Amino acid sequence: MKQSPDHEDEILDVRRHQDPGRNRLTPVVQLPPDVALSVVDALAGLVRAAHRTEQARPTPAGVLKQAQEFEEGDVFMLEPPFEGFFADRYLMDFYDTAERDICSRMHLHTGLRFVRMMTGPETTIRVSSLSPITVRPAAANWTGPLRAFTDALPGTPTGVHRDRHNVIVPPNSWVDMQIPRGVSHQFNAVGPNAVIDSVHPEESIETLREGMSGYRMMAQTIFLAKDKSPATTCADTTDPSSSARH
Repeated sequence: MKQSPDHEDEILDVRRHQDPGRNRLTPVVQLPPDVALSVVDALAGLVRAAHRTEQARPTPAGVLKQAQEFEEGDVFMLEPPFEGFFADRYLMDFYDTAERDICSRMHLHTGLRFVRMMTGPETTIRVSSLSPITVRPAAANWTGPLRAFTDALPGTPTGVHRDRHNVIVPPNSWVDMQIPRGVSHQFNAVGPNAVIDSVHPEESIETLREGMSGYRMMAQTIFLAKDKSPATTCADTTDPSSSARH
């Protein structure tokens, strides 16, 4: 899939891309705000500690770097792969889109992903894709459907329109996402309390297949836009066309 294996900002023309499948979401559990915040804080704390260690003692060249950065947030490879076990696991401490006034870009990966999104109080995650997102039946005791709507993908070339399909992860919730290889997606957290627990089931295979020189999330990513857009293009959690109907 990669044109240049180690390129960390490779761009695919959004006019040509068609998703080979669909992402799936599964609402898992809704928690009391204090419990949700405790979980998010504990996991985000692991990421922040790893990044403090990296700043104090940078990883030597040629050694696996576990504290990395991605567009949606800081990441920490909690469990690296090893011989005979291809998968690994990352934690991500989300940036607050509204605070930074920057949205992450629509992108795809060179391998499939399994993601658990977790929010605390006053925080949502807007999940987006160029294809409709399948929302599976919620687990027991989940209240209400996930909010979903479609808008226009921002930043496309002049005269090009692509629908962007969005689902909102509400505060104090866990929602799982299954992302097939090569399927577009975009995460943007609005609020300070959001983390991802992400399993990359075939990361060693991806790295070998694509000819990459090491494990780096940015190198395993292909973006569908050249530039990031302002928060106004991804911070809304309601259908922007709904106001026009009132």
